[in-house]
Amino acid sequence: MNAETAEKEKNQTEENQTEENKDQVKSSDKPDKNETTDKNDENAKKSEPSSAAVSNLRLLENIEVRLTVEVGNTEIKIKDLLRLNEGSVIELDRLAGDALDILANGTKIAKGEVVMVGEKFGIRFTEVATPEELMQNL
Repeated sequence: MNAETAEKEKNQTEENQTEENKDQVKSSDKPDKNETTDKNDENAKKSEPSSAAVSNLRLLENIEVRLTVEVGNTEIKIKDLLRLNEGSVIELDRLAGDALDILANGTKIAKGEVVMVGEKFGIRFTEVATPEELMQNL
């Protein structure tokens, strides 16, 4: 009986260890409540701008920017420039119908087309530069 008892105890110990290992695996798969809360807080912080960032953005909102629409350009010699008079025509580098460049303080930010707004000219944005493209232009 001693051998049988020893064998039973050994099997029982092995079963207990297996159950403990399963419990440990289950608990390690699930983050505890504190870890979940911490991750949720981090995600909330990332999605919500800080009040300092919002304040800084509000300061920038009132800065005036000069928008310019560029129809096209070309290079000519000074002697040709001096010969220009009323009725002179200079060919530009852009085809008729091509989208026009829209610049903010000299930096290209978009392309667009000319429209009429009442009795004045306006520009309809047809393509806006991505932040990555804007960074390349700096």
